[in-house]
Amino acid sequence: MTRETPVEPPKGHDDAASWAAPTGALTVGEMPAGAINRNVAGRRLVGPVQGFGQLWQKTYRIRLYRNDLTPAEVISEWKANYASYWPKGNRFYAPSAGIQPGSVALTSGASLGGVQVLTGIEVIYVDDESFAFMTAEGHPAAGMITFSAAQDEAAVWAQVQVLIRANDPFYDLMLPLYGQRAEDQIWTKTLRTLGAHFGARGEVTIERLCVDRRRNWSQAKNIWRNAAIRSGFYMAGAPIRWVRRRIRNAS
Repeated sequence: MTRETPVEPPKGHDDAASWAAPTGALTVGEMPAGAINRNVAGRRLVGPVQGFGQLWQKTYRIRLYRNDLTPAEVISEWKANYASYWPKGNRFYAPSAGIQPGSVALTSGASLGGVQVLTGIEVIYVDDESFAFMTAEGHPAAGMITFSAAQDEAAVWAQVQVLIRANDPFYDLMLPLYGQRAEDQIWTKTLRTLGAHFGARGEVTIERLCVDRRRNWSQAKNIWRNAAIRSGFYMAGAPIRWVRRRIRNAS
């Protein structure tokens, strides 16, 4: 894999309307059919400081070779159809208002043992050339994900940059076994699909930097909010919920 010349993401504007207002707990509004509001409503947002594992910054990029393309056009399309660029087995349930500052989205991600990890994110920033998410408490990663587009002399770049820690000791244990590979696949496939939409077939470059190798042991308690474990119990309880519904409907 060749290393391309990095393109810096666009700088944030001094525009308060681009940022989500701080909130103590997440509120989930009307969601599409099929979305399951588990491990999101009432939870707080967690950034890198609140995570447990080593702090990683990963940057995924693809070049979109088209003379008539602008970064704003890439971001506009990405925001409007964000869910369609996720790989199969993962679902992103965009809120009815779309990707706007302060909107909360539910997600379902494929994991080991066929478990669908039910969690969510809040959109914390949006402008014409970038948008950013922060993860809900219990999500596999505690941190921020920034999506951006920028232009150099040759082409427009689309980029995903994550600044995250494993949320708790369970996720930290799974990271080298499964988590790192799964995350790379999600964002690589996302960018490839986005690139294909714009007629680009280039390779996705990946840059990894371990910013802090220490573990934040004061946050080991995060395991009590672990969305993967709770989602597994929720899936295991499906037969019981089915029987209860049948009894209620028959009475």
